[in-house]
Amino acid sequence: MSFGKWLGGALGWAVGGPIGGLIGFALGSFADTGSANANRQIPLGNGPERNFRQQRTRPGDFTSALLVLSAAVMKADNRLLKSELNYIREFYSRQFGAAAAAEQIGILKELLDKEIPLKEVCEQIRLNMDHSMRLQLMHYLFGLAKCDGEVHPKEEALIATIGRYMYISEKDYASIRAMFYKDPSAAYRILEIDEQASDDEIKKAFRKMAMKYHPDKVKDLGEQHVKNAQEKFIAVQEAYDQLKKERGIK
Repeated sequence: MSFGKWLGGALGWAVGGPIGGLIGFALGSFADTGSANANRQIPLGNGPERNFRQQRTRPGDFTSALLVLSAAVMKADNRLLKSELNYIREFYSRQFGAAAAAEQIGILKELLDKEIPLKEVCEQIRLNMDHSMRLQLMHYLFGLAKCDGEVHPKEEALIATIGRYMYISEKDYASIRAMFYKDPSAAYRILEIDEQASDDEIKKAFRKMAMKYHPDKVKDLGEQHVKNAQEKFIAVQEAYDQLKKERGIK
């Protein structure tokens, strides 16, 4: 399946607004027969906000948003690394297969040459994605930034800005960040509590976070996205297990 055909069949709200404009630009530059046909059939461009406000998020919407934000993060430190492209290629290969991943990488490369209106893109995402999906985006972006072994300060600053624009709370941001920055207090931050928390508070925090990061929260995006969401859920479980061991919690 060509990416253009997949895009035309799967996109919902993302065909309008700034994301639609950016994807339309990329498709125009990276056109094959399928994508050109799809591009003629769907109204890409900077349409008014009412065209994409509070519509149901489809897998194609999530993927398009992820591609645009990936390009923004990759450009943040003024370095385009092979490890980043490999990370994205592997992610999309798991999602759609190697052929589709290659086409999406081609579109990503076109997006890297485009100025991205970050605030407007994040506003479109915020209006159309629920909290769990936005948290999933943040987790992915940290994974992308960390794939070369470290998160450049400019990348982290940009991800923090994305979080603010998408109305991600400071606690949610710190929780996801701590999954990639391992230090003695990381387990507490993942569970969104401080080191003075009681054993009962730790148990309550674990139940709350396990519910927040449960993979079923993104089941509407499809089985592969559910599998990727399990990484956050596992990080919460590992943080809780660590604190149970350290404190002797039964």
